[in-house]
Amino acid sequence: MLIFHIIEILPQLFPDPLGPFTSFAHDLFENLSYYFPIHFTHPKGEDLNIKRDDLARALMLAFSSTPLFEPFAIPLLLEKLSSSLPSAKVDSLRYLSDCTVKYGADRMAKHGEALWSSLKDAVFTSLDSVLSFTPETLEGLCLPENEIAAEALSLLQKLIVQNTNLFLDLIVVDEDINMIFNMISSYKSYHGIPAQSKQRLHAVVCILSTSVKASTASCNRVFECFFSRLMDILGLCVRNSSGNLSPDDSIMIPERYNHGALYLSIELLSACRDLIASSETIIAASARTEETWSYLLQSFLPSLTKAFCSASICTSEDSHDADMYFGVKGLLILATFPEGYLLISKPVFEKILTTFVSIVTVDYSNTLLWKLALKALVQIGSFIEKCHESEKEPSYLGLVVEKIVSLSSLGDFSIPFPLRLEALSEIGTSGKSYMLKVVEGLEEAIYANLSEVYVHGSSNSAEIVTQVLKCYSDKVIPWIHCANGFEEVPLQFAIHIWNQIENSMVFNATQTNKIEVLDAMMKAMKLAVASCSQENQNIIAQKSYHILSSSTSFPLKELFQQESFQIVQVDNSSSRDEWILSLFAAVVIAVHPETYVPNIKPLLYLFMTTLLKGNVAAAQALGSVVNKLGLKSAGVQTDCTLEEVMDIILNLSLWIFQSNSSSDIEAKMASAHDISLINLCSSIGSCTSLQIHAIVGLAWIGKGLLMRGHEKVKDITMIFLQCLQPNGRAEILHQEEGISENNNELDLHHSVMKRAADAFQILMGDSEVCLNRGFHAVIRPLYKQRFFSTMMPILQSLIMKSEPLSRSLLLRASAHIIIDTPLIVVLSDAKKIIPMVLDGLSALSNDILDKDVIYGLLLVLSGILMDKNGQDAVSDSAHTITNRLIELIQYPHMMLVRETAIQCLVAVSGLSHARIYPMRTQVLRAIAKALDDPKRAVRQEAVRCRQAWASIASRSLHI
Repeated sequence: MLIFHIIEILPQLFPDPLGPFTSFAHDLFENLSYYFPIHFTHPKGEDLNIKRDDLARALMLAFSSTPLFEPFAIPLLLEKLSSSLPSAKVDSLRYLSDCTVKYGADRMAKHGEALWSSLKDAVFTSLDSVLSFTPETLEGLCLPENEIAAEALSLLQKLIVQNTNLFLDLIVVDEDINMIFNMISSYKSYHGIPAQSKQRLHAVVCILSTSVKASTASCNRVFECFFSRLMDILGLCVRNSSGNLSPDDSIMIPERYNHGALYLSIELLSACRDLIASSETIIAASARTEETWSYLLQSFLPSLTKAFCSASICTSEDSHDADMYFGVKGLLILATFPEGYLLISKPVFEKILTTFVSIVTVDYSNTLLWKLALKALVQIGSFIEKCHESEKEPSYLGLVVEKIVSLSSLGDFSIPFPLRLEALSEIGTSGKSYMLKVVEGLEEAIYANLSEVYVHGSSNSAEIVTQVLKCYSDKVIPWIHCANGFEEVPLQFAIHIWNQIENSMVFNATQTNKIEVLDAMMKAMKLAVASCSQENQNIIAQKSYHILSSSTSFPLKELFQQESFQIVQVDNSSSRDEWILSLFAAVVIAVHPETYVPNIKPLLYLFMTTLLKGNVAAAQALGSVVNKLGLKSAGVQTDCTLEEVMDIILNLSLWIFQSNSSSDIEAKMASAHDISLINLCSSIGSCTSLQIHAIVGLAWIGKGLLMRGHEKVKDITMIFLQCLQPNGRAEILHQEEGISENNNELDLHHSVMKRAADAFQILMGDSEVCLNRGFHAVIRPLYKQRFFSTMMPILQSLIMKSEPLSRSLLLRASAHIIIDTPLIVVLSDAKKIIPMVLDGLSALSNDILDKDVIYGLLLVLSGILMDKNGQDAVSDSAHTITNRLIELIQYPHMMLVRETAIQCLVAVSGLSHARIYPMRTQVLRAIAKALDDPKRAVRQEAVRCRQAWASIASRSLHI
């Protein structure tokens, strides 16, 4: 490194061309050349922060430090371009680029032919031959993924800028390039071109496009030499003497043109447009008309436009994706030429827009064409917005945006509603002004259809509004959240939803359509509130609380006057009030911790009561409350602290489910006084569904506590563990000091015990509906790791002493914790965890409902087997692991389980030979059955597994 830097600065110290440095230039470079290309391996044990790229760059700067190195450096670099090492080729091209800039035009001109020949070969041999006809590739020529081709084209552009005439002379007369022009004349269809010729065609496209982008002079020369030839191949004529299209040119007739010529023409147009867009200034109209490229384009523009239109609507039986792709892309490029270089007139521009809109609204049955046209409209809109194309914007707003927005109305359109929504959301993303129009149209559709649902219970409106709300949630709100200037949109949306339900005194939403609509409304409400500022969230929280408190079904005034939790009889609430409560829960879930939510204590009582009726949103809202409460910023008051909330929820130290007849439940609820959630559950102990609802509620509360790192999560966790024990034996709680001294026994239904085991999935799993970063949850770092470290020793001890029924449930709970713990944490304790994983695979493999748990455990096992430290930990258990995996090869309920089990067996084959060789015959016999599996993926893994285990015999001979 030091030598390279010294040689780099020597020319600056001895700048005299007749000085001593000149005499030694050859010798210096000869010594320098020995280091190229850089081959560098960092010596182990040396604390040097030097990388290969650093050395390569330092050597490059030394190479290009003085023009005196030119006679020696350029031949060497050209020679290394023929190397079989890709890294050497890339370095050669980078060094040549740097030398080109620093050596100057005259010195580089000496090597012009050799440079062109080498660069052409590099591009021809490195590019992929596959041209993708997808909407994503519409905008511009796809840059080569191959690093060699990309560097070669970059160097070519620098050389053309430096010596335009020299290199364009070489390109124009090149036999390989002219051969491609002759070749495309022989194949009208792109798919008929041989693969090797496609690759060369793609290379020529890249070379000519790069040449066009180099400078205006090079653009003129390329168009002069090649554009007219392409027009001849396409059979297009120049504009007539009057300068207008002939009368029949306005009629669009589907027609197939030569694909190769279309491809070349479109990419030359695209490169020309990019050259103009990259110019710092737009030259005067009188000056640009003198440019050769402009004159040629204007001459052929009418017939070229017609050709693109005809190709885009070509629907003959033998047409294919190339016709549509080239037609749409050609029109897109013409429509996005900068305003100062406007090639097409306003009527032609509007004709292009109308063509695309017609495809979107009428030709939706052709999926590719529909997506291409929609993508083109989005690109045109983005171009107008980004480049401030004032002349084109009114046409785009009137012909595209307003037409597409009208699709959201309730009118009778033949286009399927999901496609309408996709078109709306995509057009909106093309610019802020367009998104505002789209939002307006979507919200009008939401409010109109909700009104029909509220008043008439319309199933058709319910289906429509559900789809619109999903579009609003999945496409619009995320885009608005990332953009600036839309702060009021989610606020107004949320307020309008609340105003509408407040004013809907007649409410006839039927049970059949209620769930989907309400779920979609809650999701949209949560996302809208979450994207608001704290100030706007305060407005929404106050508004929603006012409407909730006005509901006749929810006695918030009575609850507010209580000093402790007392169950007040809750009337059979109307559908409207249930919707209000669920929407309010959505607001509570989504707010910032600093947002003020009024009267927490009566809301707490209300949520605790309603969650026992099965309202999961109330449970999730409670989890969000305990997660965010107590983090209020200075000056913000709350009527209840977290400690008070937890005292209410966990008033008793142990959750006791007493046996009572179901007929007593309503009476006990009506007469209950001074009773906490846990006491209430005790009163309704024989009602299985209410016990399950209570467990779900406690699970979400526990999740909120766990994520913020609050110690009260232990109390809730131990309640779940007690439910997993036969007859509710509570001695396990003594393992956690100070949690409980009670020793009561529980008599629980199996489904309640199973739900208690699944509560650990809620505790540890990542949720998309609440308690995540998007909804501003308080998340303490490494909370999953700490919970894993705390719970696994307790569960291991319980499993060892448990009875069969309890053992299965404890293994289920353990599985949930293991699956959702980061793998690196599991690896650190792999020796102790492996037995639990294997027991879980065995105990849970019979129930189809446990298939996801089985798959999750297999993924953990796979991660352990693929890790070096994990392999050491499982070596002693190789025989047991193999037996478990063999059992799962024939698992009938899930293909992914069979596939992953076989992949794990492949990993097992890499363990110690002495451990696995005795099982070789057993595994091969089991794998033979998997070769006939109905799923191809499983059969492929079985073949790989058979090869891995069959090779063990040869390994033993080797040993």
